[in-house]
Amino acid sequence: MEDLTQEEWVELLENDNNAVILDVRTGDEVFQGKIPNSIHIDFYKGQAFIEELETLDKSKNYYVYCRSGNRSGQACKMMKQLGFQNAYNLIGGMLQWDGDVE
Repeated sequence: MEDLTQEEWVELLENDNNAVILDVRTGDEVFQGKIPNSIHIDFYKGQAFIEELETLDKSKNYYVYCRSGNRSGQACKMMKQLGFQNAYNLIGGMLQWDGDVE
């Protein structure tokens, strides 16, 4: 797991053919806007969150974000424990994001 600034996160993401963007915010937060092409799994689902993570391809590179970077950091740690190869946490999350939003 790595904590990355927005610049580092975007640069890695742009050059990654094996990337998945993962939004771990609540449904209400996602409704307000999300990073394009991201998939959503709500961190606050508890065990259901872990079960949904388990359905993902662990060989992909996951670019994980939330509102501030806290939940996504915790999610990245969980993903590492579950055997995911690469999970990158967006420092500052959506609060500091100045890229595209859909």
